[in-house]
Amino acid sequence: MSWLDILGWGGSALLVFSLLQARVLRFRALNLVACVILVAFNALLEVWPMVGMNAVLSLINIWFLVKLQRERHDDAAFQVVEVGRDDAYLRHLLTLHRDDITRFQPDFVPATAAERDHAFVVLRGDEAVGVVLLDADGDVARVRLDYVTPRYRDFTPGEFVWRDSGVLATLGFRHVTSPPGMVGAYYDRVGFRRDGQEYVLDL
Repeated sequence: MSWLDILGWGGSALLVFSLLQARVLRFRALNLVACVILVAFNALLEVWPMVGMNAVLSLINIWFLVKLQRERHDDAAFQVVEVGRDDAYLRHLLTLHRDDITRFQPDFVPATAAERDHAFVVLRGDEAVGVVLLDADGDVARVRLDYVTPRYRDFTPGEFVWRDSGVLATLGFRHVTSPPGMVGAYYDRVGFRRDGQEYVLDL
């Protein structure tokens, strides 16, 4: 097999692999790399219609990547909606994503959602991208669940609960502490400080 065959098969395989990605940001990035490889491959073979198609797809991926990166920390891109602790939609989300939630917070039990003091759903348009459940401990908000759906895992929707229009400060909170035992915690990237086994944010 020549290096040109390897280039073509490699680009095609990466293109297919990108379509299997649940994360929107990862999908766009891998798809872009695959399209660039296929532009080069088809240009070497002088298959100009395929060069044109992959060049256009590359530009589309770049446009989406720039847009997604801008929205990553844009308050206008996400909305934080407080819902009832026993809200039917909240229960649906927790049931639907139960196995995935357990991967990241093994100690969380969905049935305890109604016992939490505050429940928030983070939305992008009409799509739910995250759930945050809090317990009140004086002026401290203790996070019991901070979950992001697979599609938006390259983002940190939970941070919009901490930042969105002072929603927690309005509820009387002055500090936020992270949940214990969370796998892949992101809090140090959004302004929290490490305090022993927890992360703490001063509002």
